[in-house]
Amino acid sequence: METMISEDYINVYKALASPVRLKIIKLLSKKQLSIMKLANEVGLSSTIVSKHLDKLADVHIIEFHRVGHQKVAKLRVDQINIHFPKTIYEKYKIYKTEVPVGQFTNFSVKPSCGLASSTGYIGKVDNPSYFADPHRMEAGMIWWNDGYIEYQLPNHLQKNDELKMIDIVVELGSEFPFSNNNWPSDITISLNRTELGFWTSPGDFSDVRGKYTPAWVPNNVNQYGLQKTFRITDHGTYLDGQPWSNISLNDLTYDPARFILRFEIKKTATHKGGCTIYGHNFGNFHESVQMKLFYE
Repeated sequence: METMISEDYINVYKALASPVRLKIIKLLSKKQLSIMKLANEVGLSSTIVSKHLDKLADVHIIEFHRVGHQKVAKLRVDQINIHFPKTIYEKYKIYKTEVPVGQFTNFSVKPSCGLASSTGYIGKVDNPSYFADPHRMEAGMIWWNDGYIEYQLPNHLQKNDELKMIDIVVELGSEFPFSNNNWPSDITISLNRTELGFWTSPGDFSDVRGKYTPAWVPNNVNQYGLQKTFRITDHGTYLDGQPWSNISLNDLTYDPARFILRFEIKKTATHKGGCTIYGHNFGNFHESVQMKLFYE
């Protein structure tokens, strides 16, 4: 589940602000339990436990189903990510470019694969030829199993500009027919033919609907990904603020006109769970593929 520092998610934080509910979550992380068994485990009455469970269910952390005559609770999410407001780097000037998800310039993909716009699928699903169709430019979400997608982003740096840092921001997930919240995939990110590293997406999420995902998308189809920030500096590359690889700005080759950004599921990947890229009108962020060049 993806959340932000916003009043829209305050009920999620309230639901977690209880020792009893935290204990319930820990118990449910091991197995599904009936209300009666949960009541015995936490030492409270079934009525009180039911009220705690309802608060967790209201924010989609758990869900209920029937097993015979018993009402059974189970977890719907295995992680909650909180996105804090972005830090503003006033020290540097910034060239920012945002490329629509469908504006890729090179590809080699294998099914399952496809493209979707705010109004429906683009062409036929699982047919790679539609990745060359002009209507791909309308895509707000693309997905594929094996292979890669490449984007070209402009290099607006001038002769006297000194590049200090590059940020690549994108909402990513795995790819599974329909969806699978536990479906790891090693997604390799390269810039100017230099591999920055790979990130293991934990799944292809449909536990809750994406904040911007169109109404026509069924509930059991991938709804959102995780927004990741890949930062290249003069001393290494960071993923969401944490050290990720030793690739630095000096390791990149530079074209005076463009940057080439690739997302790839490599044949040698340990987890070959595909890739989904979310852009405008899909997922949780209503943003496409972004590149920020910080310079002096």
